[in-house]
Amino acid sequence: MGVASKAGDLIFKAFTAGLGVATIYLTATFSVNVYRGLAWHNAQSVTTHSLSRFQKAIHCIYVHQALVFDSVCLVQNCAG
Repeated sequence: MGVASKAGDLIFKAFTAGLGVATIYLTATFSVNVYRGLAWHNAQSVTTHSLSRFQKAIHCIYVHQALVFDSVCLVQNCAG
């Protein structure tokens, strides 16, 4: 049993080390993806804020696939 016990301990340590490495990798890639997502979102906001009022209204219609000007859309999403 001594050899089997040591082998089991070694397998368990290797498994837990692998879980630790996987956790660190997933944490790092998640952080990078959050950073990229926020950077993308901020870039979208900058382009929207630089539009004229008419362009914002057209953009709002395009984004929400509306056929007419929607007062809620104009006030909440596109008012500058």
